[in-house]
Amino acid sequence: MEVFYFLVFGALAAVVAALELSKTSKDRVNTSSAFNAFKNNYLLVYSLMMAGDWLQGPYVYFLYSQYGFGKGEIGQLFIAGFGSSMLFGTIVGSLADKQGRKRACVTYCITYILSCITKHSPQYKVLMVGRILGGIATSLLFSAFESWLVAEHNKRGFDQQWLSVTFSKAIFLGNGLIAIVSGLFGNLLVDTLDFGPVAPFDAAACFLAIGMAVILSSWTENYGDPSENKDLFSQFRGAAVAIASDEKIALLGAIQSLFEGSMYTFVFLWTPALSPNSEEIPHGFIFATFMLASMLGSSLASRLLARSTPKVESYMQIVFAISAASLLLPILSNLLVAPSKVKTGSISFSGCIQLIGFCIFEACVGLFWPSIMKMRSQYIPEEARSTIMNFFRIPLNIFVCIVLYNVDAFPITVMFGMCSIFLFVASILQRRLMVIAETQKPKPQDWATVKERATEADPLNI
Repeated sequence: MEVFYFLVFGALAAVVAALELSKTSKDRVNTSSAFNAFKNNYLLVYSLMMAGDWLQGPYVYFLYSQYGFGKGEIGQLFIAGFGSSMLFGTIVGSLADKQGRKRACVTYCITYILSCITKHSPQYKVLMVGRILGGIATSLLFSAFESWLVAEHNKRGFDQQWLSVTFSKAIFLGNGLIAIVSGLFGNLLVDTLDFGPVAPFDAAACFLAIGMAVILSSWTENYGDPSENKDLFSQFRGAAVAIASDEKIALLGAIQSLFEGSMYTFVFLWTPALSPNSEEIPHGFIFATFMLASMLGSSLASRLLARSTPKVESYMQIVFAISAASLLLPILSNLLVAPSKVKTGSISFSGCIQLIGFCIFEACVGLFWPSIMKMRSQYIPEEARSTIMNFFRIPLNIFVCIVLYNVDAFPITVMFGMCSIFLFVASILQRRLMVIAETQKPKPQDWATVKERATEADPLNI
């Protein structure tokens, strides 16, 4: 393996270790023992849930190809997953506000376990059902757990600032360390022990089952809007009115969609960018390097969120600008260094520059997650938290489906340029959000008023 890969990995590991070991009292938040027990319970569950997700990721495409499906059929399966997340996932995720967030988290476990079971079948229709179930589970993963955490945190009367501690730790562990360990464990199951490409999905189902047992035994139920006469359509309409009536929520949704859309597009682009002539690159090691960069970002976020200044609305505009610049590097490297069309056995100078840029982008991803969670906890009304969060994912899923469908239609530099533009727009919108947050006094959304507006907007109730 190239020495360069080890140098980048070693440098990132050293920086992450230095950041964690050098934290002072200013970088830490003093909390209570009751909160620490609550936080550790959530982190255990979240880590198990993310392990169930990360174990599957590297082997989905590989498993489908082993079953003999071509690129077009595999693309359709992936589109079905994102489409399912947009349609069915939005409905199921929104039910969490009405039927209970704990119940929604258990539904996530059951749905994803069933999705893992379908991977044992080589039948295309069965795999399609699995992708649809996986799409529903993804919507629940990124809405129900956070909604339960915020509601339970507030219900127990913990300090609002302590939420940032849980958010940053969850991303550091779940999106960083667990991702790296899951990748290594999956490699052990498939390559070292030769259990086959289905083994990671079986292991994922086991972790999900353990997490579900912890949820059932230790979590209490909480809800959004407790009114009994509110149907799902009214819930959707109320959430739409909340977004339309509060510019901060609308801006937050647009920012999230722009950044996550660019992030998911990057997932499809980094491999052809680093191996333009189908060079053999250590995908697993590069993935681990990216996750280490994400851990660096979440470590920085924990320091920033522990302080009163700078505000999260302020520093995130810089994060978006840096992420936009980092994804311009593939374009600049191709302009400055003519791309070779000859397959080589090592990474090129252009590839080295791009890898560094991609690591910077992943560090921005690590900063993004706990920061956007913090802003969502401040601006999204509790009564419709899951519903609004799933609304945010609709444009994201539409965008990813379009990209997947047209991934071969445009040069890779055009795709990176598009992502960079989106991230720059996100930076501008974040600037607007910061200005509004500074000029308006933060106050919780009056859900009764929102419901009244939603009712007035319904011509059937006039």
